[in-house]
Amino acid sequence: MHHHAASHDPVLVALSILIAALASYTALDLATRMRAASGRARRSWLVAAAIAMGGGIWSMHFVGMLAFSLPGIEISYDPFLTLLSLVIPIVVAAAAFAVVGRRPQALLASGFAMGLGISGMHYTGMAAMRMAALIQYDPRWVVLSILIAISASIVALWLAFRNTNAVQRLFAGLVMGLAISGMHYAAMEGVMFLPTSAMARPAGHLGVGQAPLAFLLAGITIMILSIGIAAAVYDRASAERAQREAAALRRSEERFRLLVEGIADHAIFMLDPDGRVGNWNLGARRLMGYGDDIVGTSYTIFHTEEDCAAGAPARALVEAEREGKSAIEGWRVRKDRSRFWAEATIVAVRNDSGAIAGFAKIVRDVSERRRAQEALDRAREALMMSQKMETIGQLTGGVAHDFNNLLAAVLGSLELLKKRLPTDDPKILRLVENAMQGAVRGASLTQRMLAFARKQDLRPAVVDVRELVRGMASLLKFEAGIDVETRFPMHLPKVKVDANQLELAILNLAVNARDAMPDGGQITIAAREEQGEGGLSSSGYVALSVSDTGCGMSDEILKHAQEPFFTTKGVGKGTGLGLSMVHGLAEQSGGRLVLKSRPGEGTTADIWLPIAEETAVPDLRIAAPAAVARPSRQLSVLVVDDDLLVLENTAAMLEDLGHVVVEARSGDEALALLRRTRTVDLVVTDYAMPGMTGLQLANAIAAERPETVILLSTGYADLPSDTRSSLPRLAKPFDQAALAKAIEAAMGEEEPAGSVVAFRPKSA
Repeated sequence: MHHHAASHDPVLVALSILIAALASYTALDLATRMRAASGRARRSWLVAAAIAMGGGIWSMHFVGMLAFSLPGIEISYDPFLTLLSLVIPIVVAAAAFAVVGRRPQALLASGFAMGLGISGMHYTGMAAMRMAALIQYDPRWVVLSILIAISASIVALWLAFRNTNAVQRLFAGLVMGLAISGMHYAAMEGVMFLPTSAMARPAGHLGVGQAPLAFLLAGITIMILSIGIAAAVYDRASAERAQREAAALRRSEERFRLLVEGIADHAIFMLDPDGRVGNWNLGARRLMGYGDDIVGTSYTIFHTEEDCAAGAPARALVEAEREGKSAIEGWRVRKDRSRFWAEATIVAVRNDSGAIAGFAKIVRDVSERRRAQEALDRAREALMMSQKMETIGQLTGGVAHDFNNLLAAVLGSLELLKKRLPTDDPKILRLVENAMQGAVRGASLTQRMLAFARKQDLRPAVVDVRELVRGMASLLKFEAGIDVETRFPMHLPKVKVDANQLELAILNLAVNARDAMPDGGQITIAAREEQGEGGLSSSGYVALSVSDTGCGMSDEILKHAQEPFFTTKGVGKGTGLGLSMVHGLAEQSGGRLVLKSRPGEGTTADIWLPIAEETAVPDLRIAAPAAVARPSRQLSVLVVDDDLLVLENTAAMLEDLGHVVVEARSGDEALALLRRTRTVDLVVTDYAMPGMTGLQLANAIAAERPETVILLSTGYADLPSDTRSSLPRLAKPFDQAALAKAIEAAMGEEEPAGSVVAFRPKSA
């Protein structure tokens, strides 16, 4: 009987195709897992994929066989061959998957073997049939079915080792299922069953009937699919977990990268163990000025040549490796060769085994902080300097006051001496006058010291520099080896400056010049007209220069020369205030001090002073002491001073004027004398005395004897602000004429009314 009398159950045919498709999809899915895994997991996926593929094809075959029925012929199957037909495709699929997984170029050979294996399974399954018929095969259909099997196998292997998504795998599974089913039904098309009564089953022969086979098939199919699906579900979950972890890691890496990239004011580098730049952030690009071309270059490129020569970069890496961290400050160089002050930290980065993997380097530009620190240090120095200056000021005030007293005694004594000298010797007279001139100059100097102590303003006036220097000739006489020369042009404009201070400045510069020439030399005082720079003074300047041929100054000393208290003279040889006072005078007068010096070639100091707009010059010469007129009447005078020299000197001057004098050394002594003496017309008292000041004494006298006239003598330019009073004043040092004039003025106020008091004390 020809097989055309045979029929296929359409439902079971459809089922067989569905099983083939599902098995193919599952196998492909499992093969994809196998590719991503390694070791034991890889082997497990391989076995699962092979079982799904081989088992699925086997199930499809036997469901197809169940769909097939021959009228009147009962079919059963040989258990051994049936089982063999299940093992063959599983083993072949496993072998093919394993080979292609290791060596993708073996795809065609593996597909060929697998196709033959599947065909072998089909024909083994056919051979397992037990029935009363002979099977004959049409060679053309056999070859076609084998070709379909080989093609389907090659495509299946090819798909299994490509990156495919789930939808592509589903479609591929469907196509594969159709192809494998096609192979089965093509092979069935080429089969002929010839009924024969002789082929009836031998008695006692073990056979599997169609119904039990159907149960077995369903069980195996469900089991295979369950394994495949469970494996796929498990793997999907683990893959998704891995993907989630990878995504989280990526996000974390991205955040870290953004963080590192985004720090714009810190340069962050990764260095390899040899100190070459691996990568770096935006801050480093900004700070150092290099692009990505820096990668692979040694990080010494950021250091100064001096640092590189000293081996500092290598030392920093060694220290970081030893200590784990190295922090240094210093100059760094940008790509444009500009420098900046940087704070750099290098941290050693180690791998799991503890070996050095490289270094992380963080650089920060701290130029601003350094500038602020330097400014703070300068301000601190300036503050200390100002405190020193204040102390000097207070000290100067005290010294000047005491010196004033001494000058008062010198001046008074010289004046009295001059009167008593025989006038026939002009030389002696001239010596005394010179001494008096010197004392008067000393007095003007103490007034300046007091002005410095009280920070009084300069009193600028129109000054003829040539006349001023000529008037100083006697002061500028130094030891024999030093020659002082003056060089002035015929027509020199007058300048606006405080004459006393300028005199002091010239003297200061001349003394400095003398000290610079221990072995003698020449001091030149010259002046020249200069044009104003930058329009500071519209009418220009007179530059007054004092130059010497001495040892000169180095650049370092020249830089500090104008600072207060900077001195190159030995201990006790100078205050270091000279040049700073000259500088102060020039600046306050609207000019400047310029120092030029070279070691071994001498020094020139130029004081630039603005030319005066006005032209009237005040007379700077000291007026000759006027003849002292005799007083109109004899007075009884009480002189009070704590300085014995001044006390005796004032008493001698008063006695010379014809007055009766009583002397007291203190306020208490004066009050005691006053209570014992009946008549005292006038009290001449010093202001600054220990115990009781002149003002306190005046208050006490006014309370006891209001008719007594009081004259206050003081060396201070300004008395404390709470002591402003109508008390007549006599400035120290004074000569006899000034004393006589002050007495006359004080007594003159008293005389007209007889009861008018010269000093009205404040009510207590």
